Amino acid sequence: MDDTPSRLPAALPALRAAARDAGFTMSCEGRTGSLLTVLAGARPGGRILELGTGAGEGTAWLLNGMDPASRLVTVELDQAVQTVAREQLADDPRVDWVTGDAGTWLEKYRGEPFDLIFADTWPGKFTHLDQALELVAPGGTYLVDDLRPQPGWPAGHLTAVEQLLTALESRRDLRTVRLDWASGLLMAVRSPS
Repeated sequence: MDDTPSRLPAALPALRAAARDAGFTMSCEGRTGSLLTVLAGARPGGRILELGTGAGEGTAWLLNGMDPASRLVTVELDQAVQTVAREQLADDPRVDWVTGDAGTWLEKYRGEPFDLIFADTWPGKFTHLDQALELVAPGGTYLVDDLRPQPGWPAGHLTAVEQLLTALESRRDLRTVRLDWASGLLMAVRSPS
């Protein structure tokens, strides 16, 4: 079976070209993106958080699945990289763009929880994990990617990945599944009570 996504977000070709031109190489992998579309589509009127906008490919996949009542907050430290996403997706009123450190944002955020969190940067995944998980609504989903060895991983990063997996799988308030697919994923759903 071919698992190459067949229904791509309209903005994806332009985002990919702009990311290439900007030298950004850490964009959301297509199969992960197709899963994001499905997860966002499963949450009508959902509140979604993306930690790590990057050049906006994950953002485009999330928007592709969201209904008109859904809202997305996307946080990115690198303003120049997020500008690539904003240039292609800024007309979508469902997005709240935050430029700043995701760890600081997680520390300061005091709003409603989220139905879906995609942690695609260090804060919310390798740092500030507890703060991110506190923001997952009961029955909500937390997704992390890039758990399989990648070119350019810093020394010792495999240990950090293993510690993350252990921390997530040992929590009694989460139901988790590892997906040896795409870049390596872990999906967790928060227990309803």
